[in-house]
Amino acid sequence: MKNSLEELIALLDLESIEQNIFRGQSCDIGNPQVFGGQVLGQALAAASRTVEERVVHSLHAYFLRRGDVDAPIVYEVDRARDGGSFSSRRVVAIQHGKQIFNMAASFQIVEDGLNHQATMPDVPGPEGLHDISEIVKLMPDSIPVRVRRFLSFQRPFLVRPVRWERFMASKDSQPVRHVWFKASQRLPDDPHLHQRLLAYMSDYELLGTATLPHGLEIFEQELQMASLDHAMWFHRPCRVDEWLLFSYDSPSASGARGLARGQLFNEAGVLVASTAQEGLIRVRAK
Repeated sequence: MKNSLEELIALLDLESIEQNIFRGQSCDIGNPQVFGGQVLGQALAAASRTVEERVVHSLHAYFLRRGDVDAPIVYEVDRARDGGSFSSRRVVAIQHGKQIFNMAASFQIVEDGLNHQATMPDVPGPEGLHDISEIVKLMPDSIPVRVRRFLSFQRPFLVRPVRWERFMASKDSQPVRHVWFKASQRLPDDPHLHQRLLAYMSDYELLGTATLPHGLEIFEQELQMASLDHAMWFHRPCRVDEWLLFSYDSPSASGARGLARGQLFNEAGVLVASTAQEGLIRVRAK
């Protein structure tokens, strides 16, 4: 199934099968397992369905097993606490009778308070940059077959790397990456939908930043990678149908694991969210 924006929105609109229990389907985007961002977005959708008049401000998740693209995923929500200002939820994703993922999320009423933020990196804007789908044309002799399949799928987002060469291996690369994202079509004015889609997008290309200094590509056969955990903080409202800069860096890789961080800015330079992920990175012998 082609992963268009309409299909992605439908994937995040879960079926309610019992109080606090929801079921979601999956979509093949060219990976051998369910995309982690899909499970993040669906788990957040499940948690949000049990909260009223509050928006998510943080989530912390663990990926436990690979998801099966051909089987539904059941999400069980524990309404851990509803306080005067905050609500806490725990979500467990189950497939074939086993947990594949769990997440804690916190929701808050909208309030005013102190306000400061990091400065947006000084990088070119999205206009005039090449979309990732054009890499096959730009580097026809350097794209492995597996990457060509991945890029052949219709995508719900426009993805424009500031330096598209950084998507290819180079041992002199720094563990830093800047990518512009935007939904391919205009979306409804639903802040919960934009947050779910932002969670989905936050898993894209994040962990791969940790491979940049080592001359490795995330699609190489000898490279085994898997997300272990994922954290996200939603600082300010945003729209994912307007350009967002994902500024990634990786401060460490060791012990067959890599850590990557991301700051997400809108075109006006407003920091809308932050994210971090640790993942398994093993290099098998050729």
